[in-house]
Amino acid sequence: QVRLVESGGDLVQPGGSLRLSCAASGFVFSSYAVTWYRQVPGKQRELVASITSDGGSSDYADSVKGRFTISRDDARRTVYLQMDNLKTEDTSVYFCSIFRLIDNRRYWGQGTQVTVSS
Repeated sequence: QVRLVESGGDLVQPGGSLRLSCAASGFVFSSYAVTWYRQVPGKQRELVASITSDGGSSDYADSVKGRFTISRDDARRTVYLQMDNLKTEDTSVYFCSIFRLIDNRRYWGQGTQVTVSS
C-alpha cells in the first residue's frame, strides 16, 4: 500500500532554515510527481511546491519562491523540501502527496508541524 511519511518539522526562529523529508513506499516512486502542501487547522490547504517524476522540473507557490527548494532522491525514495529564510506565516502542518491514476485518488502522509516563532 502507498505510504508517505513526513519528518523534519520543528520550532524555528524567523530567518531560520529547516529541511523536511518525505519517505515513500508501496509504489514505483520514480514514476510519480510529488507535491508538498501545507495546511493550518481550520484553513484551506495550500500547494507549496511540486517536482516532476524525473526531477527535471519544479514549481513553487509565489509566497515561497526564492526561499524553498524541492528535490528528490529516487535511490532513497525520498523527497525533500529545503526551507530557508522562514517567516512566521510559514507556520503550518506540511504534507507530501502523490496522485495515482490507477485508482484516481490522491495520497497523503500524516504531516509534520513547522512552527516559526520568535
